[in-house]
Amino acid sequence: MVISTVDQGLAALLRVALPLPEETGDISFDVPDRSWGSQLSRITVNLYLFDVASSAQPPRPAQDRVRADGRVERRARLPMVQLSYMVTAWAGSVPDEHQLLSECLSLFVSHQVLPADLLPEPLAGSVQLALAQREGRRPGDLWSGLEGRMKPVLELQVTLPVETEPWVLAPPAVERIAGLVAPTPDEPAADPRRPRTTAVRRAPDGSLSAVPIGGP
Repeated sequence: MVISTVDQGLAALLRVALPLPEETGDISFDVPDRSWGSQLSRITVNLYLFDVASSAQPPRPAQDRVRADGRVERRARLPMVQLSYMVTAWAGSVPDEHQLLSECLSLFVSHQVLPADLLPEPLAGSVQLALAQREGRRPGDLWSGLEGRMKPVLELQVTLPVETEPWVLAPPAVERIAGLVAPTPDEPAADPRRPRTTAVRRAPDGSLSAVPIGGP
């Protein structure tokens, strides 16, 4: 539902900010080919979604939130996607179309984020708006596959995070580590099979005798 939600948010922005009330004109997401254009009878702003791609922006980091019962939920990091729209203005004359397209240009330049209150339902993060840099593509390339009358185009890039995994309960935090610590062992008993170290001691009468050292 991400694309549909963005579509409705863009239409609401154009309605409110241009402004373009329903009794004045239409907003369309149809393919602007020759047959579609020949059927228009009112001024129309067309936003044709021609590309959906992964964004160069890094994914949004994982997040935690606390539920009403105090338990913590966690959401995995969110990949960023980019929606590319071809925005065209359709009116009764070229000056009117240029005026309408100019108003759309001012609108998208002044709004770098799609207001959240214009979205029919909340998304996983902010919806960024920006005019695209053409990067070597010729102006007529978008029209060549549509078989339509070539018109001036605004290329609008919409970048937003996409929630691919639901919120899940996070494992409980480790507050302390409980366990038994083994006591330090006593000195081992002397091995009776181990040879004892001896010393020579002289008795008062001058005789010598061997005396064990460290033994019982």
